[in-house]
Amino acid sequence: MRRLGPPRSLLARNIALLVALVVLTQACSLTVIVYYIQRPRVERAAITFAQYVRTLDRALASLPPGEGRAVIARLDAQPEPPRDAMEAPRPSFIHFFRTYQRDLFAQALHRSLPADTLIRWEPAAAERLWIRIHIAGSPYWIAPAMGPDAQTDAVTTAIALSIGLVLVAALTGYVIQSYINRPLRQLAHAARDVSAGNAPQTLPVDGPTEIAQVSRAFNEMTDALRQAEATRALMLAGISHDIRTPLTKLRLALTLAIPANGDAALSASAEGYLEQIDAILQQFMDYAGSGEREAPQVGDLNALVDQIAGDFAGLGHEFELSLGDVPPFPFRPTNTMRLLMNLMQNAVAYGRTGLAVRTWCEGGYAYAAVCDRGKGISADELERLKAPFARGANASRQARGTGLGLAIVERIARSHGGSVSFHSREGGGLEVRVALPLKAPHA
Repeated sequence: MRRLGPPRSLLARNIALLVALVVLTQACSLTVIVYYIQRPRVERAAITFAQYVRTLDRALASLPPGEGRAVIARLDAQPEPPRDAMEAPRPSFIHFFRTYQRDLFAQALHRSLPADTLIRWEPAAAERLWIRIHIAGSPYWIAPAMGPDAQTDAVTTAIALSIGLVLVAALTGYVIQSYINRPLRQLAHAARDVSAGNAPQTLPVDGPTEIAQVSRAFNEMTDALRQAEATRALMLAGISHDIRTPLTKLRLALTLAIPANGDAALSASAEGYLEQIDAILQQFMDYAGSGEREAPQVGDLNALVDQIAGDFAGLGHEFELSLGDVPPFPFRPTNTMRLLMNLMQNAVAYGRTGLAVRTWCEGGYAYAAVCDRGKGISADELERLKAPFARGANASRQARGTGLGLAIVERIARSHGGSVSFHSREGGGLEVRVALPLKAPHA
């Protein structure tokens, strides 16, 4: 279960900060209103009301019985209070301030009236205060009208307005932060493009000053990366040409220097060394160029696997194919072919038997698994083999290897937004799985 905590996004944090500030200021304002304005008003109203009740009680207590009956009828006095009347007003959560205000009024009224004066509250639609006074010497209960200071609920209205201000602050924060977040989202999208090997679009620099500075620095960085990429491509082309040209000349010179009836073993050994040099050079070039910005194209992964398996079959290495239902999706065809060929060459070189390739789709990814029945390697060593120039313990007999095969595979998979993982194969052997997203690498 996810633990609750402070908001993580800048949008949520800014909105929470604005709301907290508005709530704090409104709470301080309401506190000042209640304790320094409304409370004295209610207490003064209670004192005035108590003086009115005491005066009325003294004036009516000494009336003759005949005049008393007329006053009783005029005041709608009752010998007993209503049955549902109570000593204290019933609290109300909705009208909590009105309840607080009545409690305050009742306390001040008790302090200002004689100790034997009884008070009851009738919980009617409009609450009424019943007070026991004396008319013509006999006790009666009357419900005199209270002043507006004791009944007003203006603070509740103020609280409602405060809630409205909180909502306005939250909406304002959302609008402001959305304006700020737009260039940040563009920056994050462009950074993902760079990570995936794509050339991002130039970011706008007309936003807030701080964001514009970041966007400008990012644009400068991508320009520098483009220049470095162009320089790298030129160097790769130059290295390939400048090294392979003398290798070709050396191969030709050896052919001319060794007569046809000469030492065949020496000729084969020299030719083998030249092929090893050429193979090692090709692997270095493949690794350096595995991040080239080849444009993704919608293609059929199963058709590509079938084509490569046919090429291996022509060399005497049969792969058992189990091709699932993989829809066409965008991938870099040349890089993906290099990825699959490296894995299948490793299976041939180190696994030798039980060669197989299977494909399937799951969770928005297309999977291609290359399997063999080799001795198997531990998980730690397999992860180590992803690093450049790392070689397994059973690879010592492969003189042509440079330890770049799996590094190239890992680099190509990551440029697609995918991954490479290793699994023990049921029945023995190794299964290398490559996951490629079904969406375009730049999406």
